[in-house]
Amino acid sequence: MKKTNSKAVSKNSEGQKLIFGRVNYIIFFSGLMLIAIGLLLMVGGGSDDPTFFNEKMFNFRRITLSPILIIAGMVVEVFAIFHKSKQ
Repeated sequence: MKKTNSKAVSKNSEGQKLIFGRVNYIIFFSGLMLIAIGLLLMVGGGSDDPTFFNEKMFNFRRITLSPILIIAGMVVEVFAIFHKSKQ
């Protein structure tokens, strides 16, 4: 028979075992928020007229800041998966 460490396993309100602890889920959802903010910052900059070129499409927010936030969000997601609680 296997012994399980009941302190390291979280349970929800119905008593079912959860895969991660509370801290992992908080870190996970903050990473999702970073990714969502990065995607929202990337939106826009297009032109309705196909003969007009809009320079706003290549500004700092869309080319630099948004990808940095998305990659940071993915790094936070990996950290949330591998984070081990102290319990």
